[in-house]
Amino acid sequence: MALPALSLVLGGAASGKSAYAEGLVRGAPGARVYLATAEGFDEEMRAKIAAHRAARASDGWRTVEAPLDLAGALAGAGAGDIVLLDCATLWLSNVMLAGRDWQAEAAGLIAALAACPARVVVVSNETGQGVVPENKLARGFRAAQGQLNQQLAAEAGFVAVVMAGLPLVLKGTAP
Repeated sequence: MALPALSLVLGGAASGKSAYAEGLVRGAPGARVYLATAEGFDEEMRAKIAAHRAARASDGWRTVEAPLDLAGALAGAGAGDIVLLDCATLWLSNVMLAGRDWQAEAAGLIAALAACPARVVVVSNETGQGVVPENKLARGFRAAQGQLNQQLAAEAGFVAVVMAGLPLVLKGTAP
């Protein structure tokens, strides 16, 4: 079975969600495009980003770095592309830290995904299964992430959650 226009892969930190999503994209026909949302604010993160860039370049991915403008990046995708957006959580964090209206930005992202001619696989963290955060900013982020994930899941034709590297299909049929 082919991937639908929009797929969502959820999971906790280091759950294997990105590896699973990459496997979905590799198994689908089309030119692979990686929409990266991470920003290198410290040396460790800059090294991690550089290593990921090098690995993708040697594996035939075209990388588009879009820490804030996912709608613009999605508008540049072609009908023959298969896009991996990794990840919605970092993007949302970037949006909130930039002081932007995350709800308006999320609505723009949902609209851009609907208009995108390429098939898209979105990776996002499931942040609602941990303890209640101790501060207002963290609680607000957790609530925003939960709302964004619900919006993405409502639009997606395929949704899976990954735990310990094992996918559990929540919606649709696994390709």
